[in-house]
Amino acid sequence: MHKLFRFPQLFLFFLFSLTTTLFFAQGETDVYLVDIQETDQGFSFENFRNISNNEGYDNQPYFKDDTTLLYARTHGGQTDISVLNLSEHTEKYFNTKTEGGEYSPQPVPNSNDITAVRLDPDGKQRLYRYTEAGTSEEFIPDLVVAYYTLYNEHTVVSSIIEGDDLHLVVYDLTEGKSYKLLKGSGRSIHSIPDTKATSYTAKNEEGNFDVYQLDMETLESFFVCQLPIGIEDYVWITDYKIIIGSGAQLFLYDLFGNGDWNKIADFSEKGITNITRLSISPNGTKLAFVAETKK
Repeated sequence: MHKLFRFPQLFLFFLFSLTTTLFFAQGETDVYLVDIQETDQGFSFENFRNISNNEGYDNQPYFKDDTTLLYARTHGGQTDISVLNLSEHTEKYFNTKTEGGEYSPQPVPNSNDITAVRLDPDGKQRLYRYTEAGTSEEFIPDLVVAYYTLYNEHTVVSSIIEGDDLHLVVYDLTEGKSYKLLKGSGRSIHSIPDTKATSYTAKNEEGNFDVYQLDMETLESFFVCQLPIGIEDYVWITDYKIIIGSGAQLFLYDLFGNGDWNKIADFSEKGITNITRLSISPNGTKLAFVAETKK
């Protein structure tokens, strides 16, 4: 693991204005896909396409593997778990329709199951596990999960809602134990490639988001970088390179670089605006991102 600066104080308080349940903004968003390649001259992005091409809220892409993309897709007036096979150009809905909407789908490691945050009409919000047979059950009982990642099949790193705050919590399903690490966590939580670590964001004193690395063996945190003003989402392309979206552009941060965010792509000619959530395929050849388009 690359050595990073250590986060000197693990327990910090940052106040978020939240309701008691997570509010998913139902904006007109789509999921886009590009092929990505890094060369000595920089990055190239080819084969740009809108892969959701659907009215409503299509969001939260996550690669199940190199050729399968999960995302939350508007379907019959609510959101469901869409499974897009990029090789066969087929798409299906994974979950049996529920009363609520499914958000932020992710595969359960070493399993064919999928997890997602379900938001029911009565306001109940939980992380559920869905099977190919059509059954579902709460993955972590009674925990109001807003954002999360699965470090492995039995360890969840999540931002949960308690009162008016988001709290970063690591939950061990095997032992049934939870470890609350801090208040004021953000929505972008990721496993870091080729490491025994995840990363999360927390709001700093300037009101911007910082990225921290979380050692999953010791639960110690290390400062990585500050995201640009107004940016909440990022993705690791390697264990030391981060990509973010801003407007119609993509920027790269190299932990061993000069400390700057460098522009690597501009999709403005495609009519793209407001790039947010991002996901990269395990082999690093495809990038999915959420964006709006010019009206």
